[in-house]
Amino acid sequence: MAKTEMRPIKDTIALEEARQLIAEACGAITRRERIPLLDANGRAAAVDVQSTRDVPPFSRAGMDGYAVIAGDTFGASRYDPKTLRVIEKVYTGQMPTQQLTPGTAVEIATGAPMPAGADAVVMVEETERVGDLVRVQTPVYPRQSVGRQGADIVIGQTVIRDGEILNPSRIGALAALGVGDVEVYAKPTVAILSTGNEIVDPGQELQPGQIYDINKFTLSTIIQEHGGVPMPFATAQDTIEALEQAIEACVACDVLVFSGGSSVGERDLILDVVARKGEIVFHGIAVKPGKPTVFGTIQGKPMFGMPGYPTSCLSNAYLLLVPALRAMARLKPRHTPTVSLPLGQRIVSTTGRHQFYTVRIVDGQAMPAFKASGDITSMSQADGYIEIPAQTDIAEKGEIVDVKLF
Repeated sequence: MAKTEMRPIKDTIALEEARQLIAEACGAITRRERIPLLDANGRAAAVDVQSTRDVPPFSRAGMDGYAVIAGDTFGASRYDPKTLRVIEKVYTGQMPTQQLTPGTAVEIATGAPMPAGADAVVMVEETERVGDLVRVQTPVYPRQSVGRQGADIVIGQTVIRDGEILNPSRIGALAALGVGDVEVYAKPTVAILSTGNEIVDPGQELQPGQIYDINKFTLSTIIQEHGGVPMPFATAQDTIEALEQAIEACVACDVLVFSGGSSVGERDLILDVVARKGEIVFHGIAVKPGKPTVFGTIQGKPMFGMPGYPTSCLSNAYLLLVPALRAMARLKPRHTPTVSLPLGQRIVSTTGRHQFYTVRIVDGQAMPAFKASGDITSMSQADGYIEIPAQTDIAEKGEIVDVKLF
């Protein structure tokens, strides 16, 4: 392995500038695919869908009762009912075989097709049945308790528009049209590459000096939650050759996410490899945790070089990777629930760096949960985080803070 020098991060950029540069490099996915309707929840429709039929496809009864000619019921009351002859009984899934003429009625179930000639339904509670006769005790007006054909959707109506996110109600609308599958935009595929000689996968026996890979699993989970398809790769060793070979495999994906190798150590080689294979957009953000973060492009694909420390890696995944992924997947920006609480303990921050400080909610107070960038429990035992601006060095106990919940 060629020897490299320690490379301090001399210039950091502000968080908002980093986000803007990432947004400019991460365009929405244009690739499309057709998937079963049952798998379409949360996906972005890739075409306008127009109805080829009326919904409902026939006029139908709005309740159990009797299909009638409304004029036959005028003047009906409990003391002077109108008597009609029942000529048929129609259930859902059946088509009427008889046409109503004045003085006749059809017993009908809710949702069943209306017989020809009928224009209203009398609810069963307002009738009295005597053999094949029914006594109607209240008048109805034309179209009362009748769902007309096309009342919901008409032929030619645009039901779903290109780019709309499919949710249960929109999927229901497609199902009403008889659609079994739908064309959607593909999810961005995200290569996840952990680097470092000391990293091994859970399930293996740890050797002296080794640690288990945490980031592969936290990154896979967050990618899956926010519109991407995680594609974990085997851990790459700390050599230029191994990293180049791993990156060649990773560029088949839409996004590349590396963890480790973005700091200032002698063996942090990601910068060298990215510089040789693509372009480095920035190295270093004025945030804590997560300062040694790299962003660039390789063969036109956005590349995130996350810090190896688990808290730094996951924190920056929320701050930088999630917005980019959601934009690529055509999802709305992530909504972060926020609660305002008093701070339960004084916090000393790092002046000049925008700090994201994890907290637990205990007895209505925000209690510090952050330990160190290398401690995953800084996140796993927290309920959310507060932001401490770069120009603030102390957040006092009792101060009201906005806790952004995970």
